[in-house]
Amino acid sequence: MKTVSLRSQINIRILLTSIVILIFGTVMTIWQARISVKADLDTSLNLAAQLIKINLFEAPSHDHLNVHPWLPRFVALEQTRHLTIAMKQADGRVINFAGSGKPAHDAHPPKWFIRLISVESQKIEKILANGEGEQINLIIQADPIDEITEAWQESQELFAILLIMALLTFIAVNLVFVRSFNAISVIVGALKSIEQGHYQQSLPDFSTKEYDSIAKAVNHMTGVLAETSNENKALTLHSLQIQEEERRHLAKELHDELGQSLTAIKVMAAAAKTENADTGQIADTIISVCEHLISVVRSMMRNLHPLALSELGLKAGLEDLIHQWSQRHPELALTLNCPESVDRLEQNITIQIFRIVQECLTNIIRHAKADKALITLAMPSQNLLCLEVCDTGCGCALNETRKGFGLLGIRERIQSLGGDLAIETKPRQGMKIKATVPLT
Repeated sequence: MKTVSLRSQINIRILLTSIVILIFGTVMTIWQARISVKADLDTSLNLAAQLIKINLFEAPSHDHLNVHPWLPRFVALEQTRHLTIAMKQADGRVINFAGSGKPAHDAHPPKWFIRLISVESQKIEKILANGEGEQINLIIQADPIDEITEAWQESQELFAILLIMALLTFIAVNLVFVRSFNAISVIVGALKSIEQGHYQQSLPDFSTKEYDSIAKAVNHMTGVLAETSNENKALTLHSLQIQEEERRHLAKELHDELGQSLTAIKVMAAAAKTENADTGQIADTIISVCEHLISVVRSMMRNLHPLALSELGLKAGLEDLIHQWSQRHPELALTLNCPESVDRLEQNITIQIFRIVQECLTNIIRHAKADKALITLAMPSQNLLCLEVCDTGCGCALNETRKGFGLLGIRERIQSLGGDLAIETKPRQGMKIKATVPLT
């Protein structure tokens, strides 16, 4: 589908609107001019008829009227300027009278306008007699050309005003559009730069309120994106460092524990081949070393992935985790409130919740210096899981919660599940972590 610019769309609409206004104005002007011409002509004819009637009644005889004294005064009236007055004498001669008030027209209206405005011409004929008794045929006929010419002049003025208004509107709108499109170009350019990852891009202030609001919203968005990008980079680097530390720790465990134990078993097995070897003692030693190896392997497997979590479910996994932490840190009283229904959660949610609780306990031990901690899991509905971890530790200012990688990692895990995280903390008042995770 072909796209059309906003400026073209607005200009087309302005043009169409102007054309409609001109057409409507033309129709209304012609209609009003036609009514006005007819009314003026009717008024002039009625006036002429009334004046003739008055003069007839004032004459000594209704059939003998001396037209020469009053006719020049009659045609000089302003009200008779739309009339054509002629006097046809008995010998057939026709004398036309033109009032001094009739305007002279250098340019007549076009024929199409005259045809649209013209009305049926009316006339009055009256047979009179002059002072010598000769019969005179007085003919008074409406002449609309003067009124049509005035209507044409008024229509031209109206059309000129409409055209000027349309032109001024077009210019004013386009001037506004130039500023608007310049602002839009700046905003689009900034968004393209942000799309490429340049989050330092910021928009200037605009004089238009709407564009300024958009600019402030975009600047706020870029600030959040820049902060989030920096956090993600730091979290990624931290995750890589943790992976390297875990690999180094695993390599050390394999070398120190498995490597030495296997070497000892190999040495004792070689000693058992000698003639005077105490095979019973050697066997007992090998059994002891193997039991140590089994405990080391189980510890390594538990650190990599808790077996209870996969085999028994989330509740058993959390209970095992709390049991281990309680043995290592007896000064911390840990309490778990967890329903059996959490064992039916998806594997992805299960491992993420387990790691979140594990990270919370790590933070409590390292930073909170608390003596009590409560972990609560609840499912208020089939579609929602709520997790709450609170401690009685030292707490911190709320703006400091975004500095640690532990809370940042917890936030990322919750967001990966489509959930929401809320942290409540104050100095010396402990910390409460609330998380809600949708299960649909």
